[in-house]
Amino acid sequence: MSVLPNAGNNESSVTAPKMFGDPDLDRMAMEYVGNMQRYRENIIIPKSNGPVKIKTNEEKFIETAVESCGFKCTMACVMGYGLGAALGLFSASVNPNMADPFANEKKQTAREVFREMRSTTHSYAKNFALIGCVFSAVECTIESHRGVTDWKNGTYAGGITGGLIGLRAGVKAGIIGGLGFAAFSTAIDYYMYSR
Repeated sequence: MSVLPNAGNNESSVTAPKMFGDPDLDRMAMEYVGNMQRYRENIIIPKSNGPVKIKTNEEKFIETAVESCGFKCTMACVMGYGLGAALGLFSASVNPNMADPFANEKKQTAREVFREMRSTTHSYAKNFALIGCVFSAVECTIESHRGVTDWKNGTYAGGITGGLIGLRAGVKAGIIGGLGFAAFSTAIDYYMYSR
């Protein structure tokens, strides 16, 4: 491709680039290829409800960080710990191990009740945090491997997570736990995607 100065003018203007030896082929190439300039105004952004806004680099960085597997696992762990603590506190408050007031047993002090409540709450919180972290890590790994975001990721992740949790009690419990967790994950995903 050569650029030749215009011999007819004394000005230093430049003619169109020559790609072929034949001027007809050059004109045809320029017709199909265009003037080789790209304008920012030619970007086509699909319209949705509301104004169209191009994301800044900071927004893209935050979006990438929030969608990463590490962030998802951390958030699932923290939220699972909070939910488990709430359920553990509720479970400890309705626990029927209160002493009989008419029996000659030693009554529990408030400190013993709170200590037992704290241990129950912490136990529930740790278990829910572990389940949330494992489920989120497995689901994110499956989603990254498959390259698709759909209900199957949650089902597979539920099966693997339930199987891993149930394996502590044996193979049969692992299979039942995997099937149950997969069914529950599928039902939740169906409910969330159908809304």
